Amino acid sequence: MDDRTPVPSPHPAKDVTEHVGYRLKRAAAALRGAMDRALREHDLTVPQYSCLELCDEQPGLSNADLARGTFVTRQSANVVLRGLMDAGLITRAAGAEHGRALPVHLTPAGRQRLHAARGAVYAIEERMIEAIPGQRLAALLADLDTMAAALGE
Repeated sequence: MDDRTPVPSPHPAKDVTEHVGYRLKRAAAALRGAMDRALREHDLTVPQYSCLELCDEQPGLSNADLARGTFVTRQSANVVLRGLMDAGLITRAAGAEHGRALPVHLTPAGRQRLHAARGAVYAIEERMIEAIPGQRLAALLADLDTMAAALGE
């Protein structure tokens, strides 16, 4: 049986492009594309850059912590970490002090690469936030956090 009973829209929208989820995805795709282009010049991917940022802010994170923080699976995080280790940008302990987690730390080369790439990424964020009135930034950030929390994140 083919039930084509219309499903009411959660808010007035003439088509799918006016839905919040669509607009969020469009903004995320634009951000990812801009970051991909900028980070290519620093021989980094977005997940690699994100790992470097997290390791700089919180030295000693585990693979699981980095996977959560970079929004990838543990398996993908292992691939990212292997690439960063091969490039000499991070180190991982040979053994775990507690449990099985192997803490990750930046090398001096990792700090240098992160510093160079950070300027490019921050310039992208600056372009995004310059496009909206400054007094709306705090509300936008709060609204995004509220939406994520409403979905259990």
